[in-house]
Amino acid sequence: MNNPKIWLSSPHMGGNEQKYVQEAFDTNWVAPLGPNVNGFESDLEIFLGDNVYVAALSSGTAALHLALILLDVKQGDEVICQSMTFSASANPIVYVGATPVFVDSEPETWNICTLALEEAILDRIAKGKKPKAIIAVHLYGMPYKHHEIKSISEKYNIPIIEDSAEALGSSYKGQKCGTLGDISILSFNGNKIITTSGGGALVTKDKSVKEKAVFLSTQARDNAPHYQHSYIGYNYRMSNICAGIGRGQMEVLEDHVNLRREMHRFYMGFFESIEGVKVLNEPSQDCFSNHWLSAIILDSYETREALRLAFEKENIETRPLWKPMHLQPVFENCPYYGGSIAQKLFNKGLCLPSGSNLETEEKNRIQQVLERFFK
Repeated sequence: MNNPKIWLSSPHMGGNEQKYVQEAFDTNWVAPLGPNVNGFESDLEIFLGDNVYVAALSSGTAALHLALILLDVKQGDEVICQSMTFSASANPIVYVGATPVFVDSEPETWNICTLALEEAILDRIAKGKKPKAIIAVHLYGMPYKHHEIKSISEKYNIPIIEDSAEALGSSYKGQKCGTLGDISILSFNGNKIITTSGGGALVTKDKSVKEKAVFLSTQARDNAPHYQHSYIGYNYRMSNICAGIGRGQMEVLEDHVNLRREMHRFYMGFFESIEGVKVLNEPSQDCFSNHWLSAIILDSYETREALRLAFEKENIETRPLWKPMHLQPVFENCPYYGGSIAQKLFNKGLCLPSGSNLETEEKNRIQQVLERFFK
């Protein structure tokens, strides 16, 4: 195997990241605070608009954990969570001692199903366990049906934690993903649309919520000349160096979105003449996806695996869709509502190379594998 590896979604630097990082070294701001942290938060607030406040944190998982704490989710509570997602959407529920209640997907966006969501809420209320929050995910950058989910949220007075880890640059009815929830979270992991190497953010429209998130993320130190703590705190603040990478990445965010969408158009064009393959695409003009990952559904598990192995043989990374959380051994005893849509998506679905830094030669190699396999 002599061909260099083609990754599913690798980091893509824009050029000015080193400038901000060098400034951090030159001024000795290498702690989890400093000008880059403040600047990165400001950059995100300007991009997202809608009068939001952003707290830059060490990871998207940390942001989810703090979001649950800020919504007063505690031991013995229940939180509804989309089943078709990465485990980081569900793990923080367990961190706070609560129980995840998983909900199936709907077939258009592959995100949380409104019918199964309301069924879950009504059944949990009947059992004396009204959920404390709903975690809804924009899967692979595709916005969930926000207005429908929001309507259910308001009907039962259950707040939404918007997991926008994969959806920075996406929007729903013109409103940026990352601003749709009662509290929203972002991720800047190495494989995301932009990266800080590792990092995340909590987004809120309430300044006091941001301030409390920052307080908790810096070990909840009280305002005193000595170290005094009245609350349990966490070491979750983003470092000034990582934030410097983020500042450089923000300068190329829209370019990265355009390049990912261009890669998605390539797949749409290829598969339009291939029977038995469906590409995840916006179901209506309400949705604008950054197409962080382009994903397809094939006609069977066997075809999915054969295509995955054909790519693997050529040293090209692909990946099955997320295995639903309700099928994971660690969550096997948790409640689940809905049918088998998420399971079918997992069995037949494949994520294809989608990086914003794919070169023409790499795209040609991807196309050659697809042509040999299908034609």
